[in-house]
Amino acid sequence: MEKLKPKLFSVMKTYTKQQFAKDIVSGIIVAIIALPLSIALALASGVEPQEGLYTAIVAGFVISFLGGSRVQIAGPTAAFATIVAGIVQVNGMEGLVIATIMAGIILLLMGLLKMGSLIQYIPTTITTGFTFGIAVTIVVGQIKDFFGLTFVNSPLETIDKIKEIILCFSSVNWMALMVGGISLLILVFWPKKLQMIPASLIAVLVGAAMVKIFQLPVSTIGLKADGTANYVITATLPHFTMPQLSLLKMKEMLPDAFTIAILAAIESLLSCVVSDGMIGSKHRSNMELVAQGAGNVMSALFGGIPATGAIARTAANVKNGGRTPVAGMVHAIVLLLIVAFLMPNAALIPMPTIAAILFMVAYNMSGWRTVAHHIKASPKSDVLILLLTLVLTVVFDLVVAIGVGFVLASLLFMKRMAEVTNVHGWIYEEESEEESDTDNISLKKVPENTKVFEINGPLFFAASEKFMSVVMDTEEDVLVIRMRSVPAIDATGVLVLEKVLDVCNKNHIQIVFSHVNEQPMKVLEKAGFLEKVGEENFCPHIDLALERAAYLAKQTKA
Repeated sequence: MEKLKPKLFSVMKTYTKQQFAKDIVSGIIVAIIALPLSIALALASGVEPQEGLYTAIVAGFVISFLGGSRVQIAGPTAAFATIVAGIVQVNGMEGLVIATIMAGIILLLMGLLKMGSLIQYIPTTITTGFTFGIAVTIVVGQIKDFFGLTFVNSPLETIDKIKEIILCFSSVNWMALMVGGISLLILVFWPKKLQMIPASLIAVLVGAAMVKIFQLPVSTIGLKADGTANYVITATLPHFTMPQLSLLKMKEMLPDAFTIAILAAIESLLSCVVSDGMIGSKHRSNMELVAQGAGNVMSALFGGIPATGAIARTAANVKNGGRTPVAGMVHAIVLLLIVAFLMPNAALIPMPTIAAILFMVAYNMSGWRTVAHHIKASPKSDVLILLLTLVLTVVFDLVVAIGVGFVLASLLFMKRMAEVTNVHGWIYEEESEEESDTDNISLKKVPENTKVFEINGPLFFAASEKFMSVVMDTEEDVLVIRMRSVPAIDATGVLVLEKVLDVCNKNHIQIVFSHVNEQPMKVLEKAGFLEKVGEENFCPHIDLALERAAYLAKQTKA
């Protein structure tokens, strides 16, 4: 059983000074990478720049301290941007705080109840679809700032934003486009040899220098293009704020809380799996969920937004030598020092540069190669679910997309299971001479007035009627039902077996079961079915079942 113990407590037993030095260096580098990303993701989420940094500081520290991964780096991520923006626009910052706290509690419960392994059952078509959909919404949301457009309205939905972009495209600010274009070129073509210096940091410095030196009429975080105030930048450190909780508000925010919790669990555990492969380790999924829950609660209470494991920052941590949670804690401390001493300088960062950074984030998270592979190689039904999830994410929101996608994927799975479940009666030599093989020693001799049926596949509600229609045709005195290939049975399957038993009792037909597996046996025993049939009529092997059938057939004749 997986331990509910933070990785930090385990790795400290063999911690060395050399690794401590590597963790410090890696933590500083990751903090430099996280600085512009946290600000950009905060703005994409419709909140103040410092709230993105508060998230990286508070949640980043807590999740590293308590987490089940050696190298996980947590903070604001692009996956939450559209969700957070929607919550803030409708329910304000107070609603977001409540939803994030509730999501954190849900994650804590998921970890304590050891539900970490259940995340693997979410179909990849759904995660691929909504991830690409989120990338699309991020790109659409940043076109305004990248081109310096002046909107007449303030649309909330992605489709409305696309309409507004088309209507207002003539208001393009060519200076903003130039700054955004140069920033994007830096991000794309920054030399691999200089990866120790994050391309996003260079783009921010170059963009800010261009606007400041040449006095370009371009919106920055601090000022709009016309000189009016944009976002207020302060050096205030994260501070505790308790929201006003009410049962009505909590009920209203529950759907958003579940969405945040499920997405945080998926993103974090996916990041853990990726990092495990990079360092040859194994994370503790349930402890990671507990850490994510605690991190999100603390983030909300200290002025932050939802957080999760960040794959790109985690990979950067690994590449720069980080091998313990100390690196993640150092990254949070460095960001805290930046907020305390350098935060007002963030007001100089141009909005087109922020948009360019988010374009790259969207491109990297989109997984377009995976989408293309699915479209090319997956069954049409899976492709349909992927595309539908993608479209619903863009047109509506992630809650609708995941809900509909999950229902369709579940229905598709049940359909496929029903198709592989089959019921057939044994073929007897006298019935089909062409298929007989009298020399085959595996052939079984079936007693007179006995019919043998074999079920292959799970006996659940989607396949039950198929079983009912085949078995009810028998007119023999004894019915043998072989269940060695039935791994599971549900309540509907039990109900169908009870119907078969009732009909057989009315027609004076005896039933014998052969090789009932563990799960079906437990279910049938709990339902009282064993008592109705008689335990003596449940045989562990087909040979014993046929012997029992022969005995019952003789008893019937007598």
